[in-house]
Amino acid sequence: MKSLKLMLLGAGLLMLSGCGPQVQRESESTATEKSDSEAVIETIMSRRSIRKYKPEAVNRDTMKVILDCGINAPNGQNKQSWAVRVVDNPEFLNGVSEIFKQKNPKAAEDPDFKNMFRNAPTVVFIGNDTSYDCSQIDCGLLGENMVLAAWSMGIGSCCLASPTRFMADTPEAAEYLKRLELPEGYKLLYCIAFGYPDEAPAAKPRDAAKVKYID
Repeated sequence: MKSLKLMLLGAGLLMLSGCGPQVQRESESTATEKSDSEAVIETIMSRRSIRKYKPEAVNRDTMKVILDCGINAPNGQNKQSWAVRVVDNPEFLNGVSEIFKQKNPKAAEDPDFKNMFRNAPTVVFIGNDTSYDCSQIDCGLLGENMVLAAWSMGIGSCCLASPTRFMADTPEAAEYLKRLELPEGYKLLYCIAFGYPDEAPAAKPRDAAKVKYID
């Protein structure tokens, strides 16, 4: 009987020693998953629209990561109904901004005005497919992926519509619109300024009352 008890005790210890590392691995995995989810939520909740940028350009390797995140956004029927154009050429950004200043003298009086894209060094222009009624939704999802990816890497952004309206509606800016080489049937929808933040704006209140459960 004594030998049987010793055998059972030994077997129990062996089982515990065998599952110990597995339990530890599962615990570590759960902790990692939790920290990953917390990081995503933190990125979403801490993101701010940045309207002041440092002059330092965002290098193209970093922008590639941001753009890859963008084109992996959910989209209707996998149509990927967007046209994405990246401009980090100061000649382009400053040139079209000069036309903007001519049409808007108050901008010319602002000593801090460098370009009409909040002085950002990199701008991503996004066009939508006018033949597809959900294309604007797709383009919005694309943009959200990009701004969140950028923020997670310490890069600020600001979604802008007024510069694209100006480019589309101003004959003098037609040259710059043409240089974007949007496909036939596509319309310039909005743009996103990217750069390293030179400000830390506080969060603005959100109206949670607009969210309701329907029973």
